[in-house]
Amino acid sequence: MIREVRLRDMTARDLPIFFEQQMDSAANYMAAFTAKDPADRNAFTAHWSRLLGDETVIKKTILFEGDVAGQVLSFERFGKREVCYWIGRQYWGKGIATQALSELLDHLKTRPLYARAAKDNIASIRVLEKCGFTISGHDKGFADARGEDVEEVILKLK
Repeated sequence: MIREVRLRDMTARDLPIFFEQQMDSAANYMAAFTAKDPADRNAFTAHWSRLLGDETVIKKTILFEGDVAGQVLSFERFGKREVCYWIGRQYWGKGIATQALSELLDHLKTRPLYARAAKDNIASIRVLEKCGFTISGHDKGFADARGEDVEEVILKLK
């Protein structure tokens, strides 16, 4: 059975699904650096309205067998281009994040690229490594989803 993963341009119609995915406490814990209050729909709407209107942010919706499985983005932070992604928990462990990120990287020619992940988020680090990223540093910051400082790894794709 072929399991199709593809990307398409993100639209406002995707936001209710992203909001529901954001409500998952296990996913928030793994991501660590998330919204202060995942249930705050007004903050969510304001954040995503800003992103959808920002031409410098590459925003793709991840489709798995036609269903919205998550999102993958690329943006500038600290003067460097980064990538990040979010996959709904029901889609974890199926290789979707790896396929989606690989597809984005095929079209995004900027190098180096950076990514960050909580140090204990082994699955996310593994996805990034499968896509060619290597650990290039470490940082620590306050993670709203955990209510404490969390160590993170910085990964780089040359």
